[in-house]
Amino acid sequence: MKKLIDWFKASSKLKRWMLLVLIGIILISYAFSQIWTLKEISFIHVGIIVLSFVLGFTAAIIGLISIQKRTLEISVKSKDKKENINIKPLVFKKDIYEDGPKVVAIGGGDGLNVVLEGIKKYTNNITAIVTVSDYGQTVSDSRKELELLPIEDIKNGMIALSEDEDNMKNVINHQFKNERLRGLTFGDVYMLALRECYGNLAESVQKSCKILNITGKVLPVTLDEFKICAELEDGTVIDEKDKIPQIVYEKVSKINRIFINPTNCLPAPGVLEAIADADAIVIGPR
Repeated sequence: MKKLIDWFKASSKLKRWMLLVLIGIILISYAFSQIWTLKEISFIHVGIIVLSFVLGFTAAIIGLISIQKRTLEISVKSKDKKENINIKPLVFKKDIYEDGPKVVAIGGGDGLNVVLEGIKKYTNNITAIVTVSDYGQTVSDSRKELELLPIEDIKNGMIALSEDEDNMKNVINHQFKNERLRGLTFGDVYMLALRECYGNLAESVQKSCKILNITGKVLPVTLDEFKICAELEDGTVIDEKDKIPQIVYEKVSKINRIFINPTNCLPAPGVLEAIADADAIVIGPR
């Protein structure tokens, strides 16, 4: 109740805009009432009705926008304890997102991408730490030809954090039609070029985030290639993720543990620092 009363204080500067909205509603109501009550409408009446509606609609819109703007100013002022607040940078620029919370999102697949698409609307301080495993799937022609680590999740993370996701996706996943490049995607060739320029995958991905001007940054969790494996209760070890459900069903055996092979993979440069400096850590669902 007290906050509601504060709206009507002279210092809030909201009453004038409320009055403008009220005037707008009255003018719009007058215009409609004339349409419904007049038996005969002359050109003069039409002019008055149109003018009343236009003025009323304009006044109501200006009043509502000004109320929202002033409410945001009061909110910022109450937090920053400043008397003069320039609201334009907050409304028309994205600088405010640079001061947003530092969020680290860990995971891979579509689940992580959905999380990244949502987080980027609230802060630019995003670090996506993504997997570098092909989960036992068939190695693509691009990877065989270019001798690359599995970077599918890295590419998808960069797409999710880009400003124009559809166009970025089309470019990154574009497959060349030229016979000499058939089977290769632009994203894989691009990452190979960066790796040759900067030496390793982690540095290449960080540079690519700046070059492509995406929100936040993407880091591979490790520079070591690994597989996700499962050990069953009967001792069977499955080193291809896609075959785990089928073999478990055939052997009628429970999964004893899930592990990666090799087990001594080291985190990529920047991963531990990002986690230690984070305000929030999100484990992205797959």
